[in-house]
Amino acid sequence: MNRLPPIDPNNLSDAQRPVYDRIANGPRKGVRGPLAIWLHRPELAECAQALGRYCRYDTCLEPRLSELAILMMGRHWLAEYEWAAHKPFALEAGLASHIIDAIRDDQQPGFENADEALVYRFVRELHAQRGISDALYREFIDCLGTDAAVDLVGIAGYYTLISMTIKVFEVPPPAGATPELPTTIN
Repeated sequence: MNRLPPIDPNNLSDAQRPVYDRIANGPRKGVRGPLAIWLHRPELAECAQALGRYCRYDTCLEPRLSELAILMMGRHWLAEYEWAAHKPFALEAGLASHIIDAIRDDQQPGFENADEALVYRFVRELHAQRGISDALYREFIDCLGTDAAVDLVGIAGYYTLISMTIKVFEVPPPAGATPELPTTIN
């Protein structure tokens, strides 16, 4: 149950209304989950939704790669809402179900695509080491480029904010979603 319930769209303040309308009428087609929590602070909601729009829809990474990173963030934080919301997008973008299952189960996926393996290693190392080794950085840049590295760090940062919001405010998974992640760190 949400610790902070979403604001009733019929009771929005003058500051909340335009932010709500931009989110609801944009590519997300609604104000749900963490975005509904941020609406309590419309200035934060405005800035975060703009960053989120870029990270979700406009980076140079193929959707298959960005959805891989997003699922990894949801799994790292055990953010069930994020996992449930993005698993269908990842499948639609062409990420193999066995990779998604391995991430869910905190196992090393068997990758067939070098770019997916690099994104996985990059995000894992960023979490484990709180940085990226020179060797992995060079390998990533050689394969995917500097723009992809900048965008991937942006995605990781934004979806950390999303996941922290989900966890702190106990945002439940979308209606009808079956929980798949553990509730505690292994």
